[in-house]
Amino acid sequence: MKSTSQSVYSGPARAPHRSLMRALGIGRDDSERPLIGIANSYNELIPGHMHLNTIAQQVKYGVWQGGGLPLEFNVIGVCDGLAMNHEGMHYSLVSREIVADSVEIMVKAHALDGLVLIPNCDKVVPGMVMAAARLDIPVVVVSGGPMLAGDYQGGKVGLTQIFEAVGQYFKGDLSADELAELEDCVCPTCGSCAGLFTANSMSCVTETMGLALPGDATIPAPFSSRLVLARQSGAAAVEVTRKGWTARRFLTPTSLRNALAVDAALGCSSNTVLHLMAIANEAEVELELADFNKVADATPNVVKLSPSGKDHMEDLHRAGGVMAVVKRLAERGLVDGTAPTVAGVDLKVQYDAAVIREDEVIRPLDRAYRPTGGLAILFGNLAPLGAVVKESAVLPQMLNHRGPARVFDDEPALMDAIEKGAIEAGSVVVIRYVGPKGGPGMPEMLTPTSALAGAGLDDSVALITDGRFSGASRGASIGHAAPEALDGGPIALVQDGDIVSIDIPGRSLTLEVEEDEMERRRTAWQRPARDYSGVLRRYVASVSGAETGAILGGGTSRS
Repeated sequence: MKSTSQSVYSGPARAPHRSLMRALGIGRDDSERPLIGIANSYNELIPGHMHLNTIAQQVKYGVWQGGGLPLEFNVIGVCDGLAMNHEGMHYSLVSREIVADSVEIMVKAHALDGLVLIPNCDKVVPGMVMAAARLDIPVVVVSGGPMLAGDYQGGKVGLTQIFEAVGQYFKGDLSADELAELEDCVCPTCGSCAGLFTANSMSCVTETMGLALPGDATIPAPFSSRLVLARQSGAAAVEVTRKGWTARRFLTPTSLRNALAVDAALGCSSNTVLHLMAIANEAEVELELADFNKVADATPNVVKLSPSGKDHMEDLHRAGGVMAVVKRLAERGLVDGTAPTVAGVDLKVQYDAAVIREDEVIRPLDRAYRPTGGLAILFGNLAPLGAVVKESAVLPQMLNHRGPARVFDDEPALMDAIEKGAIEAGSVVVIRYVGPKGGPGMPEMLTPTSALAGAGLDDSVALITDGRFSGASRGASIGHAAPEALDGGPIALVQDGDIVSIDIPGRSLTLEVEEDEMERRRTAWQRPARDYSGVLRRYVASVSGAETGAILGGGTSRS
C-alpha cells in the first residue's frame, strides 16, 4: 500500500506536482522519502516561541537522519500574558481552533505522511494535539520547553509574582522601584512561563499520553539537551510513520485516564479540563467532566509547583521529570503502563527507567500534599453543568466558604472595585457574561485573581465566573460555570447580596435563593445584545459550552 504522499506525487499524471517539488529543491530521490511536515509555531511575539526555529532545525536533522524529508510550515500563536486584561484575551481560546484547523489544512492540502508538532504556550499545545487526533496521522510532539525561573532578591520568581505585585503596589505594600525591579527579572529566558501554568500542564499530559519523548515537558528551553531531544523526535516521527502508528493509537481511553492521573498528581491548570475534553472529542474518545473527579478522588497530589508552591518546572525536571511522577503513581497502580508511546515502547518501560531524585519535589504517596488530586469539578444550582477549581491552589480556610455575592458583568468593573478597595472580606465575587459566547472566547482572569491575592484577600474572598482562569491563578477561583450567563445559565440570575455557598471537598456550588424567586428572575431576564465581527462572530455562532471543552460545531464533534 502506497503512503499518502506517494499516492499523490507518483505516476505520470503527477509530473506537474513533482515539478513544483523540484522548485522547492527536492530531488527525484528525495521525494521517495516519507514527507514529514514540521508544524512550527515560531514567532517573535511570544517568549515561548522565539527560539523554536532552533528547535525546528534540529528536528529537520533528525527527520533527515531517520530517512524522511522534512517540510516546515508555520502556525499562529497567542501569548496569553500579553493578551491579558484587554481585548486581545477574546482571541486566545479562539486561536486554539485556528491552530488545529491550519495544521489540518496544511497536512491535507499537501498530502503529508507524518508530522512533528513544535508548540509552546497555552493554546498551541492543545490545538496541535487536537489536529493530530482529528487527522489521525503519525505524529511526534516536541515543545519548546519551559522558561527558567527568575531571581528576585535571592528568591525564585515567575510570572505569578509580577501579576500579584500589581495588587501589592495598589495596596501600598510595594514601591514603584520594587515593582520595576521585579518586572525586569521574573521572565529571564525564552520558554513557556516557568510555573505549572497551562502550557506546561498541557506538555506534561501530552508526554504522559505517549505523544512526546520522555523529558519533553520539563527540559528547560535554554538547555542544550532540548536540541538532542528535538533530533530524536524528528527521527521518531519517521519511524512512527513507517510503522503506520497514527495519533489515535496513543490517544485512547487508557492514555487519557493516565493523563488525568498525572494532571491530578501535579495539580495542573484548570484549563486542562477544557483542552483534554476537546482532544478527546477529536479522538472520538468518551470523556466526561465527572471523570476528572473520579480520577482526582483516587490520586494524591504529590507535586506542588508555582502558583501552588515554591518550585518551578526546572525543579520538576531536576527531580526526575514527568516520567518520575508517573513512576510514583505506578507504585499504587494509578496508571496503566501498557499504554504505547511514540518511542516504540510501552509507558511502563519509560517510567521504569526514570529516577526520582528529590522526594521533596515529587513526594512519596504516603506523604502527599493532599490525598486527592489538584482539580475539582463542582456541581450545584449555580452551575448545573459543572464548574472547575484548582483545589490544590486554594488556601485551606477557603475550601468551604459562604458569603454575599458581589456581581460584575465584566472584568474592568471588578478591577476598578479592587483598586478602590471596594471588595470586602468574606465576599463571593461573580464575573459573568465572559463565557465562550459571552466573553467572547472565555477570557482568562489572571489580573483580578492576582490583584485579589496582592491585596491580601485570597484568604477571604472567592471568585466565580463563567470565564476561565490562567494556570498562574491561585485561590478560591472557580471557573467554567455552565451554562454560561449569555445562554441564560443561573450565574446570569445572581444579584448583589445573594448568599453563595462553596463546598470544594463536597464538590458543590450553591446559590441560596428559593426556586420560586429564581423562576421569577428567569422570566424577567433578557439576553444582552452582542454584536461581533470577523473571527469572533464565526466563533460565537458555533462554539459550545465550557462543559464540552468549548469545542466548535461540525468536524468530529459528537452532538
